[in-house]
Amino acid sequence: MIRFCSLFQAMRTFALATSVMGLSLLTGCASFYVDTATREVPASAYTKPASPRPVQVVFEFQTKGVANARATQYLSPLVLDQIRDSGLFSELKDTPVEGGALLSVVLNNVPLTDDAFGKGFVTGLTFGLAGSQVTDGYVCTMKYLPGSQAPAVSKTARHAIHAVMGAKDAPANGVKMDSLELAVKTMTRQIVSTALDDVSRDPGFQ
Repeated sequence: MIRFCSLFQAMRTFALATSVMGLSLLTGCASFYVDTATREVPASAYTKPASPRPVQVVFEFQTKGVANARATQYLSPLVLDQIRDSGLFSELKDTPVEGGALLSVVLNNVPLTDDAFGKGFVTGLTFGLAGSQVTDGYVCTMKYLPGSQAPAVSKTARHAIHAVMGAKDAPANGVKMDSLELAVKTMTRQIVSTALDDVSRDPGFQ
């Protein structure tokens, strides 16, 4: 009997990771690649303010523009730790801070490949002989409000994760990850670092 590898059977954290991607609908064994167009920007490269201030941080993950509570909970610790380690703020809080500084981070999953389920279904029927590739896009919108009277600083970064199934060559623009969980975490770290760097360089942030 032929046995298929399912995205829902690996492990608990893997299952959580699938809620971050439209790829969770696919059947058959898949390999995951993080796109190379967006690279991680080290915190040392950020333009640090002379006097970092405390900030209230609000993070939300969305799927096609709709709030995804499970994915938000899964990625929140990673995103908050990254912002905390950036050196751009003296303190992070989930409630209003003195001065009214607010950082809003929205990570939206927008599938870039049409009919992802259909492609996975065809691969399954042909026992992997007909390969296919599905790409999930991600848009990180980061808005920093220095205070109630100051204009907001808004930056946008983009990223993608590719899933390859069956007899399909690896994408030339992707770095292979050992798991979907690692792919999601790597993508998140890279896209958030890019947005943070852009915010730090804006004159309105200083």
